[in-house]
Amino acid sequence: MPTITRRRFIKQAAVAGAAITAFPTVWIPKAKAAWSQNTMVHPNVDNLRVVGITDAAMTREQEPVSPWKRQDELVNSETVWENMDKLASGLTETRDPGDAWRTIFIKPPRKSWSDTVVAIKTNNIGRQHTRSAVMSKVCRTLTETMGVKPANIHIYDACHGSRMGRSTPFAGLPEGVRVEGTWGGSSTFTDVPPPSRHIGGEAECIKYLVDNTVDILINIAMCKGHSSRFGGYTMTMKNHFGTFSPSPGHTMGSTDYLMAINQTPEILGPMDKKSGKVLYPRQQLCIIDALWASKCGPTCSSSHQPNFLAMGVTAPVLDYQVATKFRGIKMGWEPNQKVTRRMLTDFGYTEGDLPEGGNIIEVS
Repeated sequence: MPTITRRRFIKQAAVAGAAITAFPTVWIPKAKAAWSQNTMVHPNVDNLRVVGITDAAMTREQEPVSPWKRQDELVNSETVWENMDKLASGLTETRDPGDAWRTIFIKPPRKSWSDTVVAIKTNNIGRQHTRSAVMSKVCRTLTETMGVKPANIHIYDACHGSRMGRSTPFAGLPEGVRVEGTWGGSSTFTDVPPPSRHIGGEAECIKYLVDNTVDILINIAMCKGHSSRFGGYTMTMKNHFGTFSPSPGHTMGSTDYLMAINQTPEILGPMDKKSGKVLYPRQQLCIIDALWASKCGPTCSSSHQPNFLAMGVTAPVLDYQVATKFRGIKMGWEPNQKVTRRMLTDFGYTEGDLPEGGNIIEVS
């Protein structure tokens, strides 16, 4: 299968965009399908583009080892919001932030924005959690720019979210946004594609993704360490051990399970049964909040304060870039290269496919 060059991507995006415009009521079949590797998921954004920003002004003081509450006090929300607008513009190669966000977020077929249901997966294990400024910017963009009703936005961690409302009382959210906690947990079986054959082809996932209640999925991850079988870190791909049950990920074949769940319709979106192409992207944005970060993890406190944020639309590519270029080169936290390379190869890519010489694209 040919790789997605920039020219090929632009051509595919133009065709997909025309199809969405001409046929706003695309029929989405209920039958499960397997994703065809190396095919476009998000039709409006270069699927292999990763942008990042480092700005010491995003926090007021340097306190690398500090609890979430103190970190939230130290964050300069307005600077974070401005930088997230810059990241959106850099990701979409669009000057106007409003146009950039409208390029990233795609309205589901046959629905208005006011009826669109959004789920935001946050990581609530241990002591490092999404900072309020990052969460509130995403929620306010959805409500104020896109027109999503606050009550239709659900923040969850199906595995470790039971104390979310108390441990991370996010400030600045639009009134009515639902902090769901576990949201019923990973309780509904669904098909999981190869290579995760050892679990019998099924795994438990959060109900509202399996039954297609959720239209748009947003992935906000931390930048922490973890077992070498996950690459030595936990970021956007591993964040879905809290969308899908984490149990199979802690047995033989754990790396395969990680790769498999991130290729499901529950994450990527409904797929054409014959071609394996994504008909409508569900996971439309992935963010890594590394205002604070750590080599250790997943439950330890932060050890460093990099004042860094990264954004992309394809989780494995975002994780690969941040693991190798940020954690590995910048921070000196060398990842497990064998597992990290699979975040490209298992999805049909090579490092040579990455734009801008394979670098994280720094915005300022």
